[in-house]
Amino acid sequence: MKFFRPLMLAGVAMLLSRPVLAEWQAAEKVEPYSISGKTGPELYASIGEKGPKASTGTRVIAHTDFKLTWTRKYEPQPDGSCVLVTAKPKLIVTYRLPKPAGKLPAATQKNWDVFAAGVHKHELVHGDHIKEMVKAIEQMSIGFSAPADPGCKTIRTELTKRLAELSLTQRQRSRDFDRVEMSDGGNVHQLILNLVNE
Repeated sequence: MKFFRPLMLAGVAMLLSRPVLAEWQAAEKVEPYSISGKTGPELYASIGEKGPKASTGTRVIAHTDFKLTWTRKYEPQPDGSCVLVTAKPKLIVTYRLPKPAGKLPAATQKNWDVFAAGVHKHELVHGDHIKEMVKAIEQMSIGFSAPADPGCKTIRTELTKRLAELSLTQRQRSRDFDRVEMSDGGNVHQLILNLVNE
């Protein structure tokens, strides 16, 4: 038993020194916006008039947005450095999706259900991209340190720079996904065609 004890103690020390990621769950909600029409083309035209605006200012079918706040704890170290020991996210993802205001004819309702489910599925992928970004931020943040920073000020500036890179990566990933989905023959393009050509 004596032979194994130092190895066991070393293993425990390694586990204790590892940063612990907090258990968290994203809150997800759907915010429908009202559209009018009784046919596929009418519904799609109403989406064009009432759809949410993207960052470019153009109206889109649906939009996924998020609110992210953090609980962070910085600890000055004896050597004058600063370490981020806690970074717990609070993430709210909001999906803005179209919803007909009135009852639809049976045939239109059937087409609409397929369209709406496909658009929602598309937006859920954007939601997954956001959640993956937050996990990447969390993994990068905990244990992040800055030398010669007894007041824990430099570390905040450096952390902001790193987080900006992850945010830009997520936005590009989102744009690339939309480009594929909305190109000729893409999933969203097919959904639109099936709705307006009922």
